[in-house]
Amino acid sequence: MSAHTSLILVGESKAGQPFTGSVGSGEAIRIFTGAVVPSDCNTVEMQENVERLKSSDGNYTGPTIRLSQAVNVNANIRKQGEEVSRGETLLTMGTLIRPHHLPLLASLGFSELSVYTPLKVGLIASGDELVAVGDMMADDLPSQAIFNSNTPTLKGLLAELPVEIIDYGILPDDFEQTKAMLSQMASECDVVVSSAGVSVGEHDYLIQAIEAIGKINHYKIAMKPGKPLVFGSLSKSKPKLNEGDHSDSGDNINSQALYFGLPGNPLSTFVGGMLIVKPALWQLAKANHPPKPARIQATLTQDISKRAGRRDFQRGVISQDESGLWTVALAGKQDSHRIKQLSGANCLIDLPEDSGDIASGEQVWVLPFGWMI
Repeated sequence: MSAHTSLILVGESKAGQPFTGSVGSGEAIRIFTGAVVPSDCNTVEMQENVERLKSSDGNYTGPTIRLSQAVNVNANIRKQGEEVSRGETLLTMGTLIRPHHLPLLASLGFSELSVYTPLKVGLIASGDELVAVGDMMADDLPSQAIFNSNTPTLKGLLAELPVEIIDYGILPDDFEQTKAMLSQMASECDVVVSSAGVSVGEHDYLIQAIEAIGKINHYKIAMKPGKPLVFGSLSKSKPKLNEGDHSDSGDNINSQALYFGLPGNPLSTFVGGMLIVKPALWQLAKANHPPKPARIQATLTQDISKRAGRRDFQRGVISQDESGLWTVALAGKQDSHRIKQLSGANCLIDLPEDSGDIASGEQVWVLPFGWMI
């Protein structure tokens, strides 16, 4: 339709209240955003490109409009069903439903979805010296005791995952109690995560208890902090069979609970939880596109001391200048007990296993904390 064409308005179509008449040649209707386009109309023009005609005295001459520019057929019309075809797969199995999926699902009328049953993840801390946060005030804490900071840390790290977290409290340094608690957790959970008690000290009973009711697949990892990390499995208690029932669950995954034993130092628990436990749980939750930590190359602004032999994750502060270049500095001293420095960091500096000292000005890989981005 060419510019300067004159048309007669014969009605209007509003959202939820469509025009019910007919539109003939030389006619038009006024249509509002979200309204149905009548079947006998083939284009929509913005009102900014339309003028109502006036007489010489300045008054409107009636329901007559004129186009100020040429109009293309099908302009500004959204076809019903143009994005989705019947039988088309919209979201594949294993998709983690996020806010950006909701407009699609809601617009198609989905109020419920079939989902996987969340994994049950049991958390336990080990050590006679531990006191649960909230059990007493800091001023009342005995000199030989420390607050259990690892369980709250793991709860925070795992909060975004589609899992059910169960807090089993604190294990005393006792073999029989440790074995009994691990057996209970294995029977009630899909994954068991402990902190502390995985070294070879005389009063660290976790390793013995795991070997008694399960097995250790891997012990120690070439990583700093977090070297004494344990990965294994715990056997679930088998239900008693009814008379005549000869079924056997065998060694399938449902007969075992996976086990992750993290070191007791707070930084070791934090790094192991972030880099080992979280990715594993994403896989176990059957997410087909699990979130991965972002990796950014940044320029060091100071020298870093490091011994070759272990992959080192040092705590850092990354920043970006006005030109978009990233730089990173250490967030204080790097001892594995220093949690104050961790609270001031916003990333981990990922240093290769075979590297030694690294000089200021060199490029390094950095893993920003996802919650800081």
